[in-house]
Order: sequence, then structure tokens, then C-alpha cells
Amino acid sequence: MSAAHRVTAGFLPLLDSALLVAAREKRFAEAEGIDLVLVRENSWASIRDRLAVGHFEAAHMLAPMPIAFNLGLAPLAARTIAPMALGLGGNAVTVADELWREMADYGARPDLDPASGGRALDGIVSRRAAEGGAPLRFAVVHPHSGHNYELRYWLAASDIDPDRDIEIVIVPPPLMPDALAAGRIDGYCVGEPWNTAAAFNGAGRIATTKSRIWRSSPEKVLGVSADWAESSPVALDGLLRALYRAAQWCGDAANHEELAGILAQPGYVGCPAEWLMPALSGRIRTGNGPVVEVSDFFMPHARAATFPWKSHALWFYTQMVRWGQVEPGPDRETVARETYRPDLYRRALRSLGVALPGANAKVEGALTTQTPVGSAGASLVLGPDGFFDGKIFDPDRVADYLRS
Repeated sequence: MSAAHRVTAGFLPLLDSALLVAAREKRFAEAEGIDLVLVRENSWASIRDRLAVGHFEAAHMLAPMPIAFNLGLAPLAARTIAPMALGLGGNAVTVADELWREMADYGARPDLDPASGGRALDGIVSRRAAEGGAPLRFAVVHPHSGHNYELRYWLAASDIDPDRDIEIVIVPPPLMPDALAAGRIDGYCVGEPWNTAAAFNGAGRIATTKSRIWRSSPEKVLGVSADWAESSPVALDGLLRALYRAAQWCGDAANHEELAGILAQPGYVGCPAEWLMPALSGRIRTGNGPVVEVSDFFMPHARAATFPWKSHALWFYTQMVRWGQVEPGPDRETVARETYRPDLYRRALRSLGVALPGANAKVEGALTTQTPVGSAGASLVLGPDGFFDGKIFDPDRVADYLRS
């Protein structure tokens, strides 16, 4: 089939660019009449700027970024929507080996448990402060990233104030293992394979994972120029269908070795294929510790992993408010809610007969087990989706959540 629509999309060298890469390499985009051109970038700022000036129609994007753009929190940001998510999970928190040994002395368990790890870190932070030592320095990839918010959530729930008790700096994902090895940072939160890279290279220890801090939690989305989406609905629908088929393919364990080989190529993630397999298999190599089974570490397809839940958008908005990035207000809440566009997802995918949730938002943290839910098309199972501290986020009670 000759491509009727050329779509240029930016991405960063991360495992969760897999849906875009598979859509091109396995020709799902071509089958939808899409000539999908992928451009590798090294920073999220470059993704933002090139989308804003029209170099990209779409991009692999941090899930909170489109919300930040539309709230005016970023320079040179165009109006952006998220008509699709690109999977659940995929992140971890990695610490220097020396820090991990201290954490273990303070009771951190080797099974990626966030509660024991957080308590241990709190003990170390408190001791350092009492001794007049320098605060620990952790890195995240961007101020408006799931990494920043989940790291802060974990720390705050562990009685560590992320703004006073530690230092948080910004480092591009591929540079984090080297920054850790050089002693420039004590730990970081990043997507794969850059946690596994430190574990393989002997520079760090994976302490916990995103899927243990908040199960079935969002990570990247397809960020799309709102102007392009409005002017090119046929191309957008074709792109979403191609990405959905790519998600199905990426979610099949039988394809994981091939996927790792494709992503490992220099034009994509550019790393040894063996660095990608732990996240794909769910067998997490922690470093000098055990291999830990985390079956839901990265989910590209199951549990409605590509659905752009408005409750996810609103949770990110609450974190922006919590950490002083934006003032709360009903207009800003509306902006956040309307940035995620499940209506466009439904429009594109209804013809495929796929599982479409019966609602656009859900209570986050309420499901403790896998639960069948109402859906159009195929049957749908969600959850578990709990936060490690047992908290619940009701998207209909945003103001109450912020007060808490």
C-alpha cells in the first residue's frame, strides 16, 4: 500500500518508544496508509520545541507534558493533546551501590518493596541532616515528568520532603548511569533500559519500581499537535490504529526477543539487547542483588494500557499543584482534563472491535485484584492499580484530594 499520509514523530531512546518503533518496523503504520518517519532526540526539551515549531506532528512524550504545555508551564509550547497512552509502568528508582548498602543496613528489602526502601532512605536522610552532611542528590528526566512525580510521591509518603531533605536535578535519560557511576548523583528515577544499564555495569542497584509505587500507572503518551489533529483526522485515526496494533504485538511475549533486537539498533535505543529483556520479561535484574519477578513492570497492551484516562491526567495535575508548579483552580483542572482525549481514541479504534472502557475516568488505587469492567467491544480486565501507601484518588473529588 502506498502511504497517503506522512507523519513525522519524535522519540527518546527508551523502551517505551516501542509502540512507535514497532508501528514503523512491523509495517502497521504502512498498512494504515501512514508513512511514519521517526526522529530520535536526546532531550524532552527538544521534543517540546520541535513539536511547537511544526517539525513534528506527534511525539513519544512524558504523560504530564501535554498538560504542562496547555497550562502555560513551558516556553515555546504549542497546544497539545494526548489521544493515546503508550503503555503502563516501565520506570524504576536506581541508587548508587554505596547508598544501597546503607539502605540495607536500615532495613531496605531486596525485593523492590517501596515501603521498606522509603523507610530506610528516611533514616539515612535524617542521620545525614543531624550530622550536617550534604543532602542526597537524585535525578529525574524533566520537571513535568511521571518520574519527578512518582519519586516525590514515594519520598513524601516515606516522610522525606523532596524540596528540603534532598536535592532533585534534571539529567537526560541516557546520561543517568554515567552520572551515577561518576558520583555526580546518588540515585535517579528513569525509564528502561537506563536502570538496567547501571545494574549490568555494576554502578547501581534498582531499589524499587514505578509498578510497585503505583500499579498500572501511566508513563508515556502520544503527544499530538492539536492543530494537526483537527486538520488531519484521517491521518490521526490511522496512526492510532497502527499504534494499537503495535501495542498488541509488543505485548505478546513471543515477540519480545525480536522487539529487543529492533530497539537495540543505533537509530532507536542504541544499547545491548540484553539490557531491554529484563523489563520486557518482568524478570528485573536489580544489580548485585537477586532477580525479582515483576510481571507488570512494563505493560504495552493489557489492562487498557493505551487508553488515555482522564483520571490519569487529573492525578498529574494534582501533583503539579502539590509541588508548586501551578496554582489550583477550576479552569486549570478543566485544561488538564481536556488534554487527554479518549473520544479520539474511541473514534479511531471502534471499527477494530477492541476493548473500549465504558467510562473516561476511574477511581485510581481502588482495584486490589484484576477486575472485569464494563466495556464496548471485547471484554476488558483492569487492575490492580493501588498506590503503595493505600491512598485513593477520586477524579470527581480533586479539591478534596488536594486538601488531603
